[in-house]
Formats: sequence, C-alpha cells, structure tokens
Amino acid sequence: MLRMVIDCRMIGSGGIGSFVSELIPYFLEHNECLLLGTHEQCMAFLRMQNVEFCFCDVKPFSFQEMFSFPQETLNKIHTYDYYFSPYCNIPGGIKIPVFSTIHDIVFLDVPGLTGFAGKIGRKYIYQRSINLSKAVFTVSEFSKQRILEKLNCKKPLQVVYNSVPKYLLQKDSSIDSIKKDGTILFVGNIKKHKGLKILLDAFEIIKSKGSSLRLKIVGNKENFRTGDEETAQRISTMDSSLIEFTGKVSNEELKKIYHSSNMLVQPSLYEGFGMPPLESMTLGTPAIISDIPVFKEIYGDFPVKFFESGNAEDLAQKILDTEKEAVSIELGELKNKYSYEKSAHLITDIISNY
Repeated sequence: MLRMVIDCRMIGSGGIGSFVSELIPYFLEHNECLLLGTHEQCMAFLRMQNVEFCFCDVKPFSFQEMFSFPQETLNKIHTYDYYFSPYCNIPGGIKIPVFSTIHDIVFLDVPGLTGFAGKIGRKYIYQRSINLSKAVFTVSEFSKQRILEKLNCKKPLQVVYNSVPKYLLQKDSSIDSIKKDGTILFVGNIKKHKGLKILLDAFEIIKSKGSSLRLKIVGNKENFRTGDEETAQRISTMDSSLIEFTGKVSNEELKKIYHSSNMLVQPSLYEGFGMPPLESMTLGTPAIISDIPVFKEIYGDFPVKFFESGNAEDLAQKILDTEKEAVSIELGELKNKYSYEKSAHLITDIISNY
C-alpha cells in the first residue's frame, strides 16, 4: 500500500480535471491518499475510504505555487511518501518523490498559439516538471516522442492512456428514446490547432450541396474571442439558425448531446490524445477525425472515418457519406481498450519502484 498525495487542483479544468478525477477511485482501492485541493474539488471523494484531505486554494502555475507554497500545507504533504501531479505544475518545496504528467507540448509544437515569451515560459514549466520528477507520465506514444525530441528528458517516461469517464459508461435508460437531431457535433475550444476553421469550410461545402445538417458546438460563444479571432469573426457572420452554441453543459447534458448527434467531427491539427471521438463512439455516435499521427495511434483499431488533415473537401465528403448511412456505432470489446483502472495501476506500479 502506497501513501501518496494526489494534486486535485486541476479538477474542473477540462480533460486534465477529468483525468485525475477518474484515476482517484482506483488509487483509493489499494492506497492511502491525501487529496490536495479546494473543498469543492474534493467533494466527490469525501465519503470514500483510505482518503484524507488537505484543503488548498493556491492556484496552479501561480508565483505562490512555485516560490512560496504554504509551509503548513508542505508539512502535511511531507507526512506522506509520494506526490502525484496529473499535470506539469509542481509546488516548490516538496521533499518527497514527485511524479508528474505532461499531456502534450502543443505550445512548443504549434506556431502561433503563444508569443515568444509565452513559449519560453511554457518550456520552462515543462522542463521544471521533468527536473523535479522521479518519473513522468504522458497520454500517448506520440506525446512521448514529442517530449523526448523537444525537452531534455532523462527520466523514465511512461505512457498512461486516457479513457472514457465513468458517467458515460453507466447505463442510462433515459437517453434510449432520444432521437438523432440532425447535427454535426464539435466538442472543444477554438484554438487554431483544434481545426474548427476546417470544419466551417466543410460545413459551407455540404450546405451548398443540399445537406440538412446543422452544426452544434459545445462551448460558449463569448469565450471564443480568446481562441481564434478570425474564426470567431467568421462564425458571427454565419446563419445563426444553422450553428448552435450550447454554452457550458453538465455531464448529463453532454451525454445526451453525444447520443442525439448524427456524428462528431474532430478536425484537430494537433492533440496529445483527443477524448471526444472515444466518448462519442461509446454512446453510439460515429466519429470523423483528422488523420494526424496521434489519432492514427489512438483510433487505428476503431470504426472511425479518417479524413486528410486540413482538407475541407475530403472532410465534407466524409460528412455527406455519414449523413446518408445514418449508422450507430457499436464498440464491443474496443470499449475496454483504454481503461483508467489500467492506467491507475500502471502509475502506482511505477511509483512503488521508488
């Protein structure tokens, strides 16, 4: 049995929050854990066994986190044997062995996401995470190779795959009666590497060919101004009856949206893993995804449709083909290919060797 601290301060922050939230129940099955985070972030685990809490509201990546982390909190951390971070932010002053996670290095690989100073700052954060860790985890072989190429990593670097959140796997009779609603689904932000521009180009092509499909974007329209100004401006000029922004949605709402959509399109130019296609197919909705290397790695065995990355004409044709087929996806045993239980056990196995 390990005694380990789990940093929960990224819970509520998209995919990384989901990653640690899904791992924690498996960590608690055979280990004693101290969860570090706010009361709200720890709430879901309050009644579990083998767990203790250290409530902390110090922001990840803040000056306070790196250079003046509360001594009282550090003292509590040091009563345990190991520290696991689901991301690359590590509080200064930790003296027990640290294990961190770098999901991707998109800011080093994709031009235009940040300025020169931002790129230097992020490289410092990634490298600091490696330097302070006994071992580092990442979520795909693709990300592993990018880390090895762009950073000085002499530490063990282990792939631990993402998986489907438990709430999507649970049987829910209330969604069985939900019909397909004639929508193409996009889940994610509009930073340039997410490829929404390509989807918009393809959407205009299919509309010119008489498609009745609409586009549904899970996200808040107002927040898009901070992602890609050109795409945000373009969306504002498009027919609002054809594009729906859901705003922030609950897990239950997202599950229904996945189920009711005719297809999901993930036109990313770069990802570390890319969760929406797996989530969509788990609920029976087909996925059309770009043929970038990481998607070939993650989804090569799955019944996805690949389109040529950046090619709106090819994407449009794949959408039109899928519209005609009106199929539902059954994953069968492929549902078990990726598992948070497997990843949790692999993480604890690595940690136990130290």
